[in-house]
Amino acid sequence: MGFKFGVSGLLVLFALSLNEAQHASWQKPVQQEAPAFQMPIQKPVQEPVDFQSKQVLQGPVKELAWSFPEAPVEAEKPEVAFELKTPLPANTVAVQCGENMVRVEVKKDLFGINQHIQPSALTLGGCAAAEEDAADEVLIFESELQACGSVLTMTEEELIYSFNLVYAPEPLAGTPVVRTGGAVVGIECHYLRKHDVSSDALRPTWIPYTDSKIAEELLIFSLQLMTDDWQFERPSNQYFLGDFIHIQASVIQYMHVPLRVFVDSCVATTVPDVNAVPRYPFIDNHGCMVDAKITGSDSRFLPRAQPDKLQFQLEAFRFQEGDGSIYITCFLRARSASTITCPVHKACSFSPNGWITADENNGACDCCETSCASRKGRDAPLDAGIQWEGETSLHLVVKENPFEPEA
Repeated sequence: MGFKFGVSGLLVLFALSLNEAQHASWQKPVQQEAPAFQMPIQKPVQEPVDFQSKQVLQGPVKELAWSFPEAPVEAEKPEVAFELKTPLPANTVAVQCGENMVRVEVKKDLFGINQHIQPSALTLGGCAAAEEDAADEVLIFESELQACGSVLTMTEEELIYSFNLVYAPEPLAGTPVVRTGGAVVGIECHYLRKHDVSSDALRPTWIPYTDSKIAEELLIFSLQLMTDDWQFERPSNQYFLGDFIHIQASVIQYMHVPLRVFVDSCVATTVPDVNAVPRYPFIDNHGCMVDAKITGSDSRFLPRAQPDKLQFQLEAFRFQEGDGSIYITCFLRARSASTITCPVHKACSFSPNGWITADENNGACDCCETSCASRKGRDAPLDAGIQWEGETSLHLVVKENPFEPEA
């Protein structure tokens, strides 16, 4: 019995030992056989973090040969034989004095500058015109000698009835500008017609003016006042009512593909601030010459002769309450000359037959009657093409006719 117990104990111990051995073999990681030859592991050499001393050890750094290109130097401007054409006295008022009546005939082109006056703004001592001769373009006033604000002066030899023919222009419809100055013509009746008008001639000083601004990527946008033949920059910024102001917009390109310039908008103000009041936007809606449509003027773009230049003529005007000083600020665009015109890149003039372009696509002008595009900001792209933008301005002075109309 004791032997059986001992054998049983040995069997239990053997089973336990075998179980522990198997458990140990499950937990022990399998070791891979080492290769016959193994390179020793080396740590990377730690170099000191001293970049300046490291550059000294490597020697001097070669100086860059490239530099940012300089803006092109503007060529010296030639002397221009220029003489400001002063308007001549206009003989546009005729007077007939009767025994008890006066008759005054006034040409609609009162100042002789090919610009009709506003009939409602012309009065004889507060009296409106009695009739209008449409064929001869004449306004006719008739009044008794004691009416229409007449003033009687008695001398030893005669009675003199004096009248004032007054022209007080109103701003052109929808604008703050006028294209004729005010005038007062003195009229006297001595039973025989007699009249006397005098005025000191204006002698303005000549102030040449041009302005350019450099846009990004070395593009130079420019506005220039040009002579009547468009050959030279005009050395004077003085004009008279009735003159045409010839303006050339251009882009000078430097290291660029050929570009085409457009006048997106132009605003006239009495001070350099483009947001000042009064203000008159005469080019608007992305290149529409709205001045001709609003006022009936002959302002227009000329057919384009070069892609990088755009010329337009503006009929001279004054602000009604201004002194004749006018600041013109234009927003210009340039894009590749190979792209065609479109509603947001165009130069359109108004004519009796509709809107016409200075380029090749009259259809781009159709939107001038409505809205050509909307823009949230000047930096917002208007189409898929690459474009450049710039704003530039110029200053000019528009004088009234130095001679009053003669009666």
